[in-house]
Amino acid sequence: MITIYTDGSSRGNPGPGGWGAIILRDNEVQELGGREAHTTNNRMELTATIKALELSSESEITVFTDSEYVMKGMKEWIKKWQEKGWKTANKKPVLNQDLWQKLLEASTDKNVDWKYVAGHSGVPLNERADEIATTFADGLKPKLFHGPKVKYK
Repeated sequence: MITIYTDGSSRGNPGPGGWGAIILRDNEVQELGGREAHTTNNRMELTATIKALELSSESEITVFTDSEYVMKGMKEWIKKWQEKGWKTANKKPVLNQDLWQKLLEASTDKNVDWKYVAGHSGVPLNERADEIATTFADGLKPKLFHGPKVKYK
């Protein structure tokens, strides 16, 4: 079993954006992140989750997100969207359908437990994911950790 924390950021909505994720395995921590020049916050939230799940071969995963959009999308909305041909209850196209489909693919054959964590509430790993995302959104490159848990601060 692994644990993942994710966050996305956009400076302007749309505007320059960044995403950050932290993957915790038995004795290992891996931080990852990236940037897009013109995007939205929701796209970065989805991207962080996709990228982390794509790097996870484990079948039991807990994802912590401060995005109700991601959590409710995966737990409540996505099956209905698929049944309705990727249309919302108002019969409009689902926003970010391309990323929702990638997220579905990245979570295939995985038992993902989706957990909501309030943003900026002092949860250290959520705060770190936010720091990674916002640093990338600002056009900077944060130092990303990948190594043993005992050396992770």
